[in-house]
Amino acid sequence: MIDRDRLQAIVREAGNIALARWPGDGHALESWEKTPGSPVCTADLAVDSFLKSELGALLPAAGWLSEETADSHARQDRELVWLVDPIDGTRDYIRGRTGWAISVALVNTRRPLLGYLYAPVRQRDDGGEFWSAEAGKGASLNGRRLTASRRETLPGSRVPAHKLAPEDSDLRLVDQPNSIALRMAMIAADQADLLATLRWGYEWDIAAAGLIAREAGAAVTDAFGQPLNYNKHDPRAFGVLVSANGIHAAAVARLADRAARFSA
Repeated sequence: MIDRDRLQAIVREAGNIALARWPGDGHALESWEKTPGSPVCTADLAVDSFLKSELGALLPAAGWLSEETADSHARQDRELVWLVDPIDGTRDYIRGRTGWAISVALVNTRRPLLGYLYAPVRQRDDGGEFWSAEAGKGASLNGRRLTASRRETLPGSRVPAHKLAPEDSDLRLVDQPNSIALRMAMIAADQADLLATLRWGYEWDIAAAGLIAREAGAAVTDAFGQPLNYNKHDPRAFGVLVSANGIHAAAVARLADRAARFSA
């Protein structure tokens, strides 16, 4: 039995480590690009190191997959695996913006069992946003149980994005944090109705938020409407689609041609 209180404390402390280096509070920060368009900073590495140590001590039997740790396929021999993005939304973090979060999920035989997001500078007066979910037991934000968007029609749906394709002009823009996990969680909190990406992404980006959204009642799939699996040999999926259940089929149909074209 995992100590959930200790686990939540570890996630919160990881957020505090990131907060202590956040440029939004005036702290100096060293950052660089791992590859073109993929920023990383010293805080990413500090949080990653802390989580790897603490989560490893909490559950020694679990494997490890993180954005900032070299992958070892030995993780596939484990039933339990931690999927971690030490700072999801690094661009917002580096620029001193609020749209970033610590993302931690525990996966059991390819399905998320526990998921946590901690965004310490959002709702800061209330101690930040702490999102959590457990498979079969619902999702919450700062202790308040979440119910996802129940929208039934695709036109007019709220989408967290900066701009829309011309064919999506019937949708409505809402605030977009840089963190994909926070954008997914917005559907769980009924702050948005639809989130879709049409690019290859990694399991650590979406595992925790996907569980939070699903446990709140949202539909969570890849861009083709297929179930998401985790701890795969290649830890990628093409796109993610999170939406109110009532518009999911229409969203899959609308995106089908684009998904086929961009994934080729």
